Amino acid sequence: MRHACCALLVSLFLLCSHARADIAVIANPDSDILTLERDDIVNIYMGRYNRLPRGELALPIDLAPLRARFYRALVQRELAEINGWWARLVFSGRGSPPHQVSEEATVFELVDHNSNALGYIDAADLRPAMRVVFLLREAPE
Repeated sequence: MRHACCALLVSLFLLCSHARADIAVIANPDSDILTLERDDIVNIYMGRYNRLPRGELALPIDLAPLRARFYRALVQRELAEINGWWARLVFSGRGSPPHQVSEEATVFELVDHNSNALGYIDAADLRPAMRVVFLLREAPE
């Protein structure tokens, strides 16, 4: 019984620590994007700008399973607010939302094959060949 309780506590600790991991915004390693400011990421992911700082057309990618955490950490908004924001922009013809994918592997693939792509992943899942252009810190829950 004691071992089961210890195992449960360790599991809960690992789940809680994983839930609070940072989010890494990544870019193609061969692109000219070395780093981005938080404001750049906000402006691109919220549709205010559709270009990267050097003028290239931006291709932002949303990772569906991480989307709520990303926007909460980035702009302190819940998904319902983000969806409403994008609905207004799309309806008015002023923008289109980031390309949404359901798997981290697809983010890697799109970023790897598009020099203007930006994606985000859980920082715990970073691979050595990835270029991290911004590390989004999550506030502890």
